[in-house]
Amino acid sequence: GQVREAGLVKMASRQTTAVVIGAGSRGFAYSSYALSDGDKLKIVAVAEPREKVRQRFSQKYSVEKEFSSWEEVAKCEKLADFAMITTQDHLHKDPAIALARLGYHILLEKPMAVTEEDCEAIVAACEESGVMLAVCHVLRYAPVNRLIKRLIEDGTIGDLVNIQHTEPVGFFHFAHSYVRGNWRREATSSFSLLTKSCHDVDLIRYWMDRPCTRVSSFGSLLHFRKEKKPAVAADHCVDCPLTVQQCAFNARKYATSWFGETVMRDAGVDDIEEALRVSPYGRCVYNCDNDVVDHQVVNFEFAGGVTASFTMVAFTEKLCVRRTVVHGTRGELTCDDGESVMHFDFATGQKKRLMEETAHAHWGHGGSDYYTIATFVDAVAKKDPSLLPTRGRDALRSHLLTFAAERARRTGTVLSVDL
Repeated sequence: GQVREAGLVKMASRQTTAVVIGAGSRGFAYSSYALSDGDKLKIVAVAEPREKVRQRFSQKYSVEKEFSSWEEVAKCEKLADFAMITTQDHLHKDPAIALARLGYHILLEKPMAVTEEDCEAIVAACEESGVMLAVCHVLRYAPVNRLIKRLIEDGTIGDLVNIQHTEPVGFFHFAHSYVRGNWRREATSSFSLLTKSCHDVDLIRYWMDRPCTRVSSFGSLLHFRKEKKPAVAADHCVDCPLTVQQCAFNARKYATSWFGETVMRDAGVDDIEEALRVSPYGRCVYNCDNDVVDHQVVNFEFAGGVTASFTMVAFTEKLCVRRTVVHGTRGELTCDDGESVMHFDFATGQKKRLMEETAHAHWGHGGSDYYTIATFVDAVAKKDPSLLPTRGRDALRSHLLTFAAERARRTGTVLSVDL
């Protein structure tokens, strides 16, 4: 039988197999489906250059075949139904194209790649090879975001006029990932609107369901700069006289944060103090080599004159719990808790809170990670790409709009697009 959850249909089917390329945080996250729904998914192989991380992954998910690189996987006969590409962003293109040509369906972590040309090449390779490609724009799978989509489509608020959407990255999360971490430099990763917020741009396109015609953007690296460093601060937090109460970004906070698990896993040690000493995560945030912006706004005009604005900001209490306000001619929708939508009706003056039930809210992104992997596994099992909300060609358009927004920021211009 079938169960309908959050607008996505999930049906019992045969066990699907996957090879994981890159055992980082996202690889671990999606692979958890093999534990929660093991009758539907089995991880049969993993490719990961870090030996300790690879071994931990294999042990957790009972993986039989280990490889130190995706190239080794590509030399083998096809091992699984699909490949989960969860390497660092700039390492997406080559394995995605090579494995697609070998007949693997591709589940690709966002962003697809770090250049427009590479994104287009991945989509072309998957289309030419006749394999499914889904990009992990997880926000489309969130029950509350799908609820907003239905309320817009059924005319609950009249004609759509404007969407205001904010991503509060979280002050410590931003410091972890975009000041100290893997996404801190454009040269080794990419610009932060792409690496952090391309799925927010995708979400706005999903809600709008019409082409974007013009885009502008502003933003900068305002705070995490060497000249902002307190005079008494040390280069590493473990040597710094400032306490966790005196410095919001003190790395000692890892000891009581879930980020600490990631730091220790990446460092290959089980002691947080040691991990901070041997990894980049112990560095003072004002003494790093980061260059990506810490706040950015993007303005969009869509066909018919409908508008949207997006804000990404590092300096927030909330951690990635988006705030969305949708303005229509007959009402307004507000979502600021990741779980429910407040509908205000202009005619009656009444407010009503609407919710979409989900049994998987404990998963990442409010359950979106679960629905992303579950939907892809289901599509592969049924050989039905129409089940995928984030197919390659549509995801490509969201990426191209993200690149256009960044060009608008750098050039200080309003760009005309058809995306």
